[in-house]
Amino acid sequence: MNLTVHQSIVIHTLKVDTITNSSVLQIGTAGTVRALSNLYNTGGFTGPAPVPGQPPKLPPIVVPLPSPRKW
Repeated sequence: MNLTVHQSIVIHTLKVDTITNSSVLQIGTAGTVRALSNLYNTGGFTGPAPVPGQPPKLPPIVVPLPSPRKW
């Protein structure tokens, strides 16, 4: 069975809040939506990441404030 679809779409406003890695935004019809996932080693790493230790002890951050003004 052959099915032919003729379609005309007019979009005045399209607002998309969020699209994540696994999202699909489709407008109209598609014969097949194929999944695609790529993983790249852009840093050239050859082994697992080291186990994190204790974070370094940092001094408290002090921001000087101006003296309050009297009205």
